[in-house]
Amino acid sequence: MITPGDSFKDNLQHLPPIAGIERIDLIDSAGAVAGSIENQPGKQGSLAVYAYLKQAFGALDAAAAQHGLAVFAEHTADARARPGAHPNVDRLLAIAAGGPALQIEVIAAAG
Repeated sequence: MITPGDSFKDNLQHLPPIAGIERIDLIDSAGAVAGSIENQPGKQGSLAVYAYLKQAFGALDAAAAQHGLAVFAEHTADARARPGAHPNVDRLLAIAAGGPALQIEVIAAAG
């Protein structure tokens, strides 16, 4: 597990590569897809964090969410100040605050 620093960009350098991942689906307790993160520009940082959380924690529970918030670094403070600006950070904030855990399903790119 990495020790997150104060810079999201720096933290990303320590995460596993995301080449070969098409998207991540977040599955709720009923088995429904509660959200997805596509491997596309503007979302690749979030994709890398969530893929890493799957590898490090297995699921998105309160402990994983807290760690993810540390990895998002300055984006976490911005998300707290501007709810809705960073939906993938908002999701971690909700789970860290006691919201229901989610399963993380990594969908490999067709190759």
